[in-house]
This record gives sequence, structure tokens and C-alpha cells, in this order.
Amino acid sequence: MAYQNLLIETDNLVQVITINREAKLNALNRETLAELSSAITAAAEDKGVRGIILTGAGPKAFVAGADIAEFASYSAAEGEELARTGQETVFNKIEHCPKPVLAAINGFALGGGLELALACHIRIASKQAKLGLPEVALGLIPGYGGTQRLSSLISKGKAFELIATADMLPAEDALQWGLINHVTEAEGLLAKAREIMAKITSRAPLAISAAIQAVNKAGTPEGFETEIAGFGACFGTADFKEGTKAFLEKRKPEFKGE
Repeated sequence: MAYQNLLIETDNLVQVITINREAKLNALNRETLAELSSAITAAAEDKGVRGIILTGAGPKAFVAGADIAEFASYSAAEGEELARTGQETVFNKIEHCPKPVLAAINGFALGGGLELALACHIRIASKQAKLGLPEVALGLIPGYGGTQRLSSLISKGKAFELIATADMLPAEDALQWGLINHVTEAEGLLAKAREIMAKITSRAPLAISAAIQAVNKAGTPEGFETEIAGFGACFGTADFKEGTKAFLEKRKPEFKGE
């Protein structure tokens, strides 16, 4: 599929999806959200893809937020539908993608941009990156999962501080808060993302998928049962047989996702 606002590149089982609206600081408009939904679905179904890296075009922004001009005149009902549709078609789809999604944050990740990164399974950032949820400065609250996902990553107190002050958090502080996994030099950001993904894509794909499901249920009543069920299901895969055989034979396993 040809995309207007995304660049897609696949190499060595890893697909890089770049939001390509540099002149708008990669702001999320309706068309971009629709394209992201389609791209994530396609990557999830593509057997030639085992991991996804999500980033933004240019040095200034990962995603600087939603395209405010599109919803400035919305009613309460329209605003609620905007949030519901975005959650269901993009943000939840990323969080529950059966393949790992890594956000490579190359600049501003604000509002919907930070929420996009929060939906990913791993987050790394360049030293120049700044992260924040400034919605209260517009008379709003985060509507794409920011209040929920941020509070599950860091303490509720710090999550509330970031949301209520509308401040931007430097990458090094975000690392200390546990909001991101790694900080790199800007020129090494994608290389670091690929390094992490290379390790992940060398592991058993079905096990990775089961781990995503289990981690997503952490802290819920279904958490332990999801882990137990996923653990048991892995015993029925060819990858488990290959992994244990390779271990006993002291060689690298060749996983096929079966």
C-alpha cells in the first residue's frame, strides 16, 4: 500500500515506520492515524516482519502532538468519539500488536506523540528529545491513553505532575523516571533501535508474542493466568522443540515462528 504520511522500510525482519510530516513536526492528523492503523495491521500479518520500529522524520520531532486545527471546534460528543476511535484503531492496536514495537524518539514527543510512544513496548530517545503531555494547557486531558499508560510505567504522583504541570521532560530525566529504556546520541538512535530489535528478532517469535500478552496483563486479575496459559501454549510449538534441541546441542536455534 502507498502511504502519503508514512515511510516504510523493511530489512532483516525489522520494519521501520517513519511518520513523515516533518514540516508539521509529524503531528497526528486523521489521515496519519488511519495510515498508522493500516501499517501496524499489515506489519502484524507480514511473516517477513518480526519487529517494528516507529520513529519520526527529521531531527526535531518524533511526533509533536495531534493536529489541533482538526479538532479545535469539536463538541463534547465529537471529542469523545475522537479519543475512542484513536484508542481502538491505533494506540490499543500498537500495545496489543503480537510483534514488538519500539519507539525511537528523535525529538519532541508531546501529547498524542508521547501517547504513541507509551503504547509501544519499548522506548528509546535521543539526548535532544523532550517528552510531555501538555493537554491541560489547552483545556483538555490526554485522550489517547496517556493517563493510564503513563501511570502504569511511573508512579502516579510523577504521572500526575507531568500531566498537571504540562511541563516537558528532558530525555535524561525521562530515563531516571523509568519512562524510557535508553538515551543515545541523535546520530546513533536508529542504530540502537536496530541493535535491540536484532536481539529480539533472534528469539522465538511465538514466545515473544506470548510475553507481550502476559506483560500487558501485568497487575490485572488475569495477569498470572495469562502467563500460565502462554507458558503452556509455548510447549506445543515447533520453536520450543527447536530451542531446547539447540540448547542441548550447544548451537544457535533457528526459529520459524511455528
